[in-house]
Amino acid sequence: MERLYLDCTQEASKRMRQGVARQVVAALILRDGKMLICQRTKHQPMPLRWEFPGGKIETGEQPRDALRRELEEEIGIDARIGDEVARIQHVYKTGTVVELRFFSVPEYKGEIENRIFSDVQWVERTKLPEYDFLDADLQLVKDLAAGKIL
Repeated sequence: MERLYLDCTQEASKRMRQGVARQVVAALILRDGKMLICQRTKHQPMPLRWEFPGGKIETGEQPRDALRRELEEEIGIDARIGDEVARIQHVYKTGTVVELRFFSVPEYKGEIENRIFSDVQWVERTKLPEYDFLDADLQLVKDLAAGKIL
């Protein structure tokens, strides 16, 4: 793993150690210098904010298996999950605690198909900060745009 981002209070850190944090995986898919990003629908929590494709790890599921499943469900691809690139621990203003694991996806089979999002776009890395990303992703987005990761 390349980077660990912590955005936690002591209480959040305690809740993470107790296993209360929501475990989430996300994919960093790079193609021709552009990253795949997805926009939440207006009906989801934090509506119309941008994120990387992925989702919750189900009970008993390994992170890479969860990401492979989520990518098939959300964008219709059969992905080869690469290395864990970053891990973020974040507490939202609502009190929700999440631990996000970001993995590279060096290759996949199939065509990207928007199955659940409001929008899906390929964006030049340097343009990522122009999008309204989820708060937990902001530092990672800056580092991706600056070429510090991947």
